[in-house]
Amino acid sequence: MAIVETKNIKKTYKQGKVIVEALCGVDLIVDKAEFVALAGPSGSGKTTMLNIIGGLDVPDSGSVIVDNNRFADMNQAGLASLRLHKIGFVFQAFNLIPVLSAIENVEYVMLLQGVPKIERYDRAKEILDDVGLKGKYDRRPAELSGGQQQRVAVARAIVSGPAIVLADEPTANLDSKTGEDLVLMMKKMNTGKKVTFIFSTHDNMVMDYASRLVTIKDGLIVNDENRS
Repeated sequence: MAIVETKNIKKTYKQGKVIVEALCGVDLIVDKAEFVALAGPSGSGKTTMLNIIGGLDVPDSGSVIVDNNRFADMNQAGLASLRLHKIGFVFQAFNLIPVLSAIENVEYVMLLQGVPKIERYDRAKEILDDVGLKGKYDRRPAELSGGQQQRVAVARAIVSGPAIVLADEPTANLDSKTGEDLVLMMKKMNTGKKVTFIFSTHDNMVMDYASRLVTIKDGLIVNDENRS
């Protein structure tokens, strides 16, 4: 069952007077519970593709459907609601709120969703335990290592049970051991909780763990390999 479907996605950017073709007509279907890596060199279009799937960027042409929601039929409020309730994001730079504790960062999305306080706390505590941060609930981001901060970011992305998690270069700022531990943790959530993950990456380790490797070059998919 497809959870993401894009058709003929095109996107260009202006850099000064230069027109850059980021995506040149990309078709991609991702089924529920897949663990997909979008791979390619810097500038290949993989992060642009991830942002378009997440509704953070708008294609010049083409269609996007996520969890049966067609983006072309939605206004900005609808897209914002979709991102809040259906899509989890993990960013390269973590994007945690520095003045909030780990558990408050994880609770934040649920706060926006209107989840009651006690339920928010219990679910955030449980997911922090699941990602190996038991007892570190009250630590602020500056008191956590890079790997621990990224674990908080992953916990925040999945705590509300999104249909899909989009991870943009999640291991880029981590050492190899910490990065591998993080990917293994996400792989466990993928197999155990059937969470769909789509990564953008140029990390060979992430590619090795992917059950499907989609290679993008010069704005086009040049290879799509199922490894499951």
